[in-house]
Amino acid sequence: MEALYLDHPSLRGTPATDQQILGAQERLGVTFHPDYIDFIKHYGGSFGGVDIHAFGNGSLLGTCTVIDLTLGFRELCDHFIPTGLEDAIAISDDGGGNPILISSRGQIYLYLHDEHKVELLASSLEALLEQSFPCA
Repeated sequence: MEALYLDHPSLRGTPATDQQILGAQERLGVTFHPDYIDFIKHYGGSFGGVDIHAFGNGSLLGTCTVIDLTLGFRELCDHFIPTGLEDAIAISDDGGGNPILISSRGQIYLYLHDEHKVELLASSLEALLEQSFPCA
């Protein structure tokens, strides 16, 4: 991924700080999975085959933060979060309005908002990045 970011710096965000992470966890009432923390502390909000939002996103990702996405997901669910995803955070979307979530166990899900169902996308953030961007 480093090579991608060297060639396309607008895809890489500003690395997240401990203060940003702790503030977001407090605001959302969750603990971020360590894989997500590692990613955003290194790359910020970046593109790696799929958008991964944080706080300082790469310019092509826009300004929507993980806080914005998660609060939007909670509102979309009308505060009825699917079982097992009560402490999940929204880190992206599929472009069709369906949030991409990371659970406290590190699994990645797609929330299908029209059907109010979830699909497991990947067993981990690393697996999602490998599926989405095989050269990662």
